[in-house]
Amino acid sequence: MQQVFFGTMPDGQDAHLWRIANAHGMTADVTDLGACLVSLRVPDGTDGLLDVVLGYDGAGAYAVNAPNFGAVVGRHANRIRGARFELDGRSYELAATERGNSLHSGPDLWSHRRWELAGLAERRIDLHLKSPDGDQGFPGALDLHVTYELTDDDALAITYAGTPTAPTIVNLTNHSYFNLNGHASGTALNHALQVAADSYTEADDALVPTGRVLDVAGTPLDLRQPRVLAEGVGTGFPALEAARGYDHNFVLDGWTHNARGVCVGDARRVATLTGDLTGIAMDVITDTPGLQVYTANYIEGESGKGGVTYHDHDAVCMETQFFPDAIHHPSFAQPVFGPERPYRSRTTFAFSREG
Repeated sequence: MQQVFFGTMPDGQDAHLWRIANAHGMTADVTDLGACLVSLRVPDGTDGLLDVVLGYDGAGAYAVNAPNFGAVVGRHANRIRGARFELDGRSYELAATERGNSLHSGPDLWSHRRWELAGLAERRIDLHLKSPDGDQGFPGALDLHVTYELTDDDALAITYAGTPTAPTIVNLTNHSYFNLNGHASGTALNHALQVAADSYTEADDALVPTGRVLDVAGTPLDLRQPRVLAEGVGTGFPALEAARGYDHNFVLDGWTHNARGVCVGDARRVATLTGDLTGIAMDVITDTPGLQVYTANYIEGESGKGGVTYHDHDAVCMETQFFPDAIHHPSFAQPVFGPERPYRSRTTFAFSREG
């Protein structure tokens, strides 16, 4: 496979784009700028392919990419209260990027960096990033590999692997925005979503967990059976009003803790998102304890691929993760890794069509 020129980054480096494909013609376009997933074309049931992720046409926009379209987010996805934490008796200061808290470890985002191509095959691409000791305020260096792979059963698997040189916190996710009616089709709030979670982490008005884990029963966060997202957003439920939609971490079924507070469990199907117009369904299969469901509440007026303007709620992010701010809540599974505990995680987005 050949690389395609994707534009020039602000520092003068060239960015590139690669396309991987499976035997059925399903394709994924990935750029070395931020290791971002630029497009994902899945079978639409009519012998055609449909691009189901929001994105941009070139490197210039990805060098800004305020919504984090398709990005690998690290070292710590989601929020850390007060933009600081303690680990092994030492305090670490992070940049405060949202209401005094750290969000996605900005502003020096991994999505703005050029990743190294480490491997390429017809169905698979491996990208590598060196995160030095002290990067974004976190201790320890981390050489991270992220692999995108298309399977013959029409799934996109994302694998993360890295071993820190010192104890640190690592919480990675992919921030793709999915619209299963097609990236240019408008609102995704009529999609149906099912999540295998009996509870969620309560959050304050800044969307940082309070430490309490609440039952989903009787709330719009009860997605144990498929639910149209618009039905929940329109209820006036305070937690959804504060976030302008869904932006909540679900405590996924199938996880236990050992004596050190570390989660142990296997990959399992945790959610299914279904497009209302196409019938395309996407299963989320992961080994993480949490899933942040985000209904694109803050992308109003974003200029995207092919001249399309994206608006609030035009997509749904399915961010597999450790819980936000877990480092401040010992009862949560702890995303602490080091030389004796490498970071390994895998999330698969598997596509099919109903009807």
